[in-house]
Amino acid sequence: MDDGHSLNNRGKRTRRANTGPYPICKGCLLCSKDNGCLSCQQKLFFFLRRQGMRQYGECLHSCPSGYYGVRAPEMNRCARCKIDNCDTCFSKDFCTKCKAGFYLHKGRCFEECPEGFVLLQDHMECVDGCDVGPWSNWGTCIKNNKTCGYKWGLETRTRQIVKKPAKDTIPCPTIAESRRCKMAKRHCPGERKQKKQKGKSANKRKGKRIRHKDRKQYVVLQATEKTDQ
Repeated sequence: MDDGHSLNNRGKRTRRANTGPYPICKGCLLCSKDNGCLSCQQKLFFFLRRQGMRQYGECLHSCPSGYYGVRAPEMNRCARCKIDNCDTCFSKDFCTKCKAGFYLHKGRCFEECPEGFVLLQDHMECVDGCDVGPWSNWGTCIKNNKTCGYKWGLETRTRQIVKKPAKDTIPCPTIAESRRCKMAKRHCPGERKQKKQKGKSANKRKGKRIRHKDRKQYVVLQATEKTDQ
């Protein structure tokens, strides 16, 4: 009778272990007080957690940060992401979310977005930027739509947008820029001749005014002399 009672108690201990009498045995099919879960219920993922020198199994609905779920007929497991600085991954070599301070780009995590890509701040993800073509040559030096007549002017160069950005909120780099330049010709063709002609005309007008003034003064002087006589 004692042997039957002993077998009965042993069976109870086994069932309690299977159903999970300890907190770490939640969701387990088989569980050990020292090692935690040994197998999990269907749809749960087996995760081997390490604490110092100790490790024990857990059964989780989703895998923790840095791990991804692998489903298998015998038991679903959590496998470690093989990508540096990855917080959540789809598979061992494809990240879907990076740790804080890193940016996602094509399944990898970067401290800065690669060249040609820009940061989409809301998602901490690097997306296609605005691609522009090469700069053109510098244009003609002009000022007030003239290529002469001034000592200094501005010259401009441009480039074209080759590919628009992935989002309308992503700005494109400047496609035109100008810089100060020295005019090739300080004086426009015929400008000096025109200035000389203007100078001659001005001198003629000035001479006429002087002669007119002198004549007027002479007339006044003659009238004064006649009065005195």
